[in-house]
Amino acid sequence: MAISAQEVAKLRKMTGAGMMDCKHALEEADGNYDDAIAIIRKKGQLVASKRADRDTTEGCVIAKVSGDATKGVLSVLSCETDFVAKGADFIKFSQDIADAALQNNAANLEAVKTLKVNGLTVTEGIEGKVAVIGEKIELNFYDSLEAKEVIAYIHPGNKLACLVGFSKTLTDKQVGKDIAMQIAAMNPVAVDKDSVPENVVKKELEIALDQTQNDPKNAGKPADLLEKIAKGKLEKFFKEQTLLNQEFIKDGKITVRDYIKGVDKDLTVTKFVRFSLTQ
Repeated sequence: MAISAQEVAKLRKMTGAGMMDCKHALEEADGNYDDAIAIIRKKGQLVASKRADRDTTEGCVIAKVSGDATKGVLSVLSCETDFVAKGADFIKFSQDIADAALQNNAANLEAVKTLKVNGLTVTEGIEGKVAVIGEKIELNFYDSLEAKEVIAYIHPGNKLACLVGFSKTLTDKQVGKDIAMQIAAMNPVAVDKDSVPENVVKKELEIALDQTQNDPKNAGKPADLLEKIAKGKLEKFFKEQTLLNQEFIKDGKITVRDYIKGVDKDLTVTKFVRFSLTQ
């Protein structure tokens, strides 16, 4: 049957697929939109299955905050090439996913995949993009946080983003920006010493003890002294790798904790989320 340009345009708007892909799908489906969408989705699934072993090391990292700044989401739509990641349509789709997650208070990654964006679920939308672009695309990370105030930061280029939650509303928004940029630049493992996961602490202590025992300078030293040296290395790890104990990047003479307390003694960071495609 003859397919009109208007019909093709309508399907393209519904799926995001290319004009010729939409035309062929409608012809195969005898003009039935539901069947045509299924055909495009199947094509996307076929491309995806052929490229399942490909690495999606590029993509778009988006962080967004609610209107009242009490909730934030961070999502990552990944792809194979930087060319695709920088495309306006890919970035817009990434932003739409984050908007939907924020508006629907999505609990986890799987919940985000079921949300509707432009009339299709996120999963269906991704399959449509795969059919058009011809490379592997996946939504591979999502997290959210709530706090008295949440600040979002996206590094230029959409390769790195973070969210940071504070214990109270900020009177000076620059503080939020400074801490978000600290997290982006210094990649801390936790807010403070007490919030470092137990498995990380155990691993770092094992590394420190192994280094201490194999250091020629420590030959012949008793076990209790070696353990004390290893614990000292662990404390150095806490200082360098936990947010509040790190040197503040804008003033190396003080810690991040000192900076925050200097602004408001009752203010602290409650949680943060960070994702980078490059590290």
